Amino acid sequence: MAQLMNWLPDGPLVAFTILLLVILTLPPIFERFRLPGLVGLLFAGMILGPDGLKLLDPSSDVMKLLSDIGKIYLMFVAGMEIDLAEFRKTRNRSLSFGIATFLIPLIGGTLVGQLFGMGLNTSVLIGSLLASHTLLAYPIVNRLEVVRTEAVAITVGATIITDIAALLVLAICVSIHMGEFSTASLIGQLFALAAYVVFVLVGFDWAGREFFRRSGDQEGNQFLFVLVAVFLAAVGAQVINIEQIVGAFLAGLAVNDVVGRGPVEEKIKFLGSTLFIPFFFVGMGLLLSVSGFVETLTTDFLLTLAIVAMLIGTKFLAALVIKFCYGYQWNEMLTMWSLSLPQVAATLAAALAALNVGLIAPSVFKAVIVLMLVTSILGPILTARFARTLTVPKLPVSIGSDIVPRAQDEGYPTETEAYACHAYRVVVPVYNPFTERYLIEMGALLARHEGGELIPLAIAKAHMHMDEPELDAALQRSHKLLQRAIAVSHEFQVKATPLVRIDDDVAHGISRTAREQEASLIVMGWSPRLGLRARLFGNVIDSVFWSAHSPVAVVRLLEEPINIHRILVPIKALTPAELRTLRFAHLFANTNQASITLLHVCDRKTLLQEIAVFESELGAANAAIASQVMVDLYTRSSDDVAQTILKAALDHEMVILRSVRRRTAAGLAVSDVTTQVMESLKCSIVLLGEPYASR
Repeated sequence: MAQLMNWLPDGPLVAFTILLLVILTLPPIFERFRLPGLVGLLFAGMILGPDGLKLLDPSSDVMKLLSDIGKIYLMFVAGMEIDLAEFRKTRNRSLSFGIATFLIPLIGGTLVGQLFGMGLNTSVLIGSLLASHTLLAYPIVNRLEVVRTEAVAITVGATIITDIAALLVLAICVSIHMGEFSTASLIGQLFALAAYVVFVLVGFDWAGREFFRRSGDQEGNQFLFVLVAVFLAAVGAQVINIEQIVGAFLAGLAVNDVVGRGPVEEKIKFLGSTLFIPFFFVGMGLLLSVSGFVETLTTDFLLTLAIVAMLIGTKFLAALVIKFCYGYQWNEMLTMWSLSLPQVAATLAAALAALNVGLIAPSVFKAVIVLMLVTSILGPILTARFARTLTVPKLPVSIGSDIVPRAQDEGYPTETEAYACHAYRVVVPVYNPFTERYLIEMGALLARHEGGELIPLAIAKAHMHMDEPELDAALQRSHKLLQRAIAVSHEFQVKATPLVRIDDDVAHGISRTAREQEASLIVMGWSPRLGLRARLFGNVIDSVFWSAHSPVAVVRLLEEPINIHRILVPIKALTPAELRTLRFAHLFANTNQASITLLHVCDRKTLLQEIAVFESELGAANAAIASQVMVDLYTRSSDDVAQTILKAALDHEMVILRSVRRRTAAGLAVSDVTTQVMESLKCSIVLLGEPYASR
């Protein structure tokens, strides 16, 4: 290993390259063994750090910078992910859990210090070290798509309370130890904190709205503005002597409404989840010394055991108290407990500060390192186990004759009102003559069934000069495609209004035309991602998914739609989006008397009573659609959802899937399960993406 180190050149580029290799390779390997990928990053840090191969140095400026950025980004994304409307409803519960998960461990840690003969000030500080927590497993609940559940929402909200309170206790304890504490200094700190919170939440929100209004569609500038906001907030937090993550979390809340659910938010999250947040986890792994772990267990075993056991027990007790106060289910309570277990960022910062001023002994600091190691591994593992059993909140949803989803509380018309306003229009972009007929058939069937109109659309790429020969050729080709589309629509006896559009951007041309024509649905053909540009920036389908105002059905048809009679629809939960997917399945099945199979794949540990309740609710929702389609409902218990869907698909001619956005560089931003299914299916596919505003 020494020879390898001598061979490698000096400089930060080597460390950065090693980090990229770790992030690329380790998480997938650990996930194959059913362990969270985050554990793999922590493990890599332990192996590559001073206690292992010595390839990475936690004290280097590069690692400190990348780890700090990752920590800030983690809390910023957590703030951005919070549904503010839901957070306002549960703010009292967040406050309650924050107080409980702070005070109970604080008292428990103080008792441990007193039991081992430490002074009251040191004992209280130990309690404060146990009181805070780091959202280490947040990427897991985000991947499982349960961020918007109440249990997760109040735990995220409680994080800001525990971290601020723990750092205030630290400041007081250090001031007492140094003989500098006064009531005036405490009041000044609280006043500065209150002013800072108001400045970030109100000032950043106003500044963001003004900047976004003036910058228009310049996503690059908007992206840079958000980055400036988050790091400015982090620096401001340091100025008033509170932890950076507090400022990052507040910045996430402040820009939440401004950024909205769009491409800028996706780019922000992609950058963080792909690079900076994994850097943070590797950096945390570098601080977890295996030799120190073994040494501490042998020399200060009882103290270490008491601190670790007290942390686990008091965090469990805090979650248990909230469970009984608000009537949460056991899986919700256990998720809250597991999310609040990891002691990393705030705990390490406080412990280092206390050690540097002599407030705690080295033995206590080593015990805290062991605590970090145990909880940073145990927390994500337990969260991955318990969070997957959470039920996504069921929101009221109207299942009318139109599938255009709009929320009443956002000022949009209901589906019934929207349908009454204009006829059902299906926009079908045409480009490939080999797949054009099937696409037009699909659109014609849907439009005819709803008594609506088909709008074949051809986009010609604009040029600087409108008399360019390339543009003339593109227009001639577009007219030929539309003539074929008209012929197919006549076969199905449906009204067709062909359109040719000249536009600089194909995706924007499709989205704008659909909006201008008040389209109810866009039907697009599946296009594999080819070329470097598409891999980096996404393809036309991705862009239409982001910008369209109406649902988008991306289809891969292996036979004529009129010959498809058996449709499989996987249903994960009774959310509005899932029910609208079911509505689309009924709409298509009604066009040619097809049958529908609803497949619900649940965890093997799901109780029979829970399965029965879900089937009953799904049956009621299906009956509310009031169509003449024959529907069968099957529930399967399996740990491999993708393989279960693939096996069921063997007996069907089409599978209808819902697009679930994930933080990816490009691609159809779908869930892992959907990706696996789409890659292996041998039948026709419809991937239904919803307008972003309705998500």
